[in-house]
Amino acid sequence: MPTANILEISQLVKQYPDTTAVAGINFNVPEGCCFGLLGPNGAGKTTTIELLEGLIKPTSGSVLYRGKPLGNDFRQQAGIQFQSTALQDFLTVRESLELFHQLYDHRLPLQQVIEMCDLGDLLDRDNRKLSGGQRQRLLLAIALVNDPQVLFLDEPTTGLDPQARRNFWELIQRIKDDNKTILLTTHYMEEAAVLCDQLIIMDSGKIIAEGTPDNLLNNHFEDVIIELPSALLPDTLSTELQQQVLYRNELVEFASNDVNQLIISLQTLQVPLQQLRIRSRTLEDLFLQLTGKELRS
Repeated sequence: MPTANILEISQLVKQYPDTTAVAGINFNVPEGCCFGLLGPNGAGKTTTIELLEGLIKPTSGSVLYRGKPLGNDFRQQAGIQFQSTALQDFLTVRESLELFHQLYDHRLPLQQVIEMCDLGDLLDRDNRKLSGGQRQRLLLAIALVNDPQVLFLDEPTTGLDPQARRNFWELIQRIKDDNKTILLTTHYMEEAAVLCDQLIIMDSGKIIAEGTPDNLLNNHFEDVIIELPSALLPDTLSTELQQQVLYRNELVEFASNDVNQLIISLQTLQVPLQQLRIRSRTLEDLFLQLTGKELRS
């Protein structure tokens, strides 16, 4: 049985005096999935999320929640973790949770939220003394106090160290397992690949690609990437190799659908292969191909 769409976005437009931030986009968000929005800075993804959250009104077009315009039901059933949120000074983690817990008609038992976000050891700690990862877990807990049906996460792991980021991913996976719908914006391609069931890539206010991560990669690439330290290559390459090579800082990458032949060509040039690495195409490769931009540009 097909999954129902919890959000339906139709011909959505947001215009400002000097720019069109969102230019007539259409997509649906199936219930119970993690849906990613990717794009370089200025692509329109943050404006799109704010339109979906009901924080700003569209110039034209519509956002439907369970088939109806956004209203009080949506506000009571949505959770939002903003990219940057100020927490009240001089409150503890427990006091912050209790404060937000009282704002909703329907809410989860506070102890359940505490356990879900691994906050049990932090309840008496002042908000100001939380690490980056601890702070993000508290903000996620605040977004979950009303037992939301749809959860918006706007770049939730920006600035976290790799371990804290992966710990946060585990929390998101647990929330997904509870059949919550998650809308995620992120600057980390690995994060999108791990968490997202479906995604869209935006640029200049438009959707330029949409689908599951695997389908997007399979539809755009038939090759693999061979990586080598750039210092190992000779100053001049054959025309064939020049057409395949991409320089990235101290690495060179060759895109090839015939790895054996590429290795033979490199051996002919007496290139040492001990540090050669072969990898599959990634969402970052797709992003660069479609937009021509680094994701953090």
